[in-house]
Amino acid sequence: MKTTFDHLYETYHRDVYQYIFYMVKDKAITEDLLQETYIKVLQAYEKFRGESSEKTWLFSIARHTVMDYFRKQQRRKQVFFGLFSKDDEEVTNQLIDKAPLPEELTALNEELQMIYHYLDACSLDQKNVIILRFIQSLSIHETARILEWTESKVKTTQHRALKKLRHLIEQNEKR
Repeated sequence: MKTTFDHLYETYHRDVYQYIFYMVKDKAITEDLLQETYIKVLQAYEKFRGESSEKTWLFSIARHTVMDYFRKQQRRKQVFFGLFSKDDEEVTNQLIDKAPLPEELTALNEELQMIYHYLDACSLDQKNVIILRFIQSLSIHETARILEWTESKVKTTQHRALKKLRHLIEQNEKR
């Protein structure tokens, strides 16, 4: 007999992994955040009321885990940059490599690589909507539940993100 956790893991693991990876762009961090997500799932499953689908609930937990990670990173950067003068900030910015590892990029096909690259130019909200709606193929309703937004906010953010991506693609094609 399979446990509920086994069911959730087998059914949604790949999708949740992909979502986290697109958000953080680092395999090791993705694996850590995925583990943290599943720990939270195990701790909270008894409180799951079924008001949304298991997938929506699971993605909501993953999203909160990623947002917590970003907040921690932001605090660390503030502390780190506080140690340097303004002149040193330029040096420290050069030390931080935000580019994904080559092995991670080769795992994506060319079209996804282009989208992956352009997602960096989007806001965090726009990135969330694009990943959930188009990469994870979630509905507007499911996306709104995960992000804890109204459906109209999801639609507006999606529209702006697509407009921005289209603009970036057009700029690239002109080159």
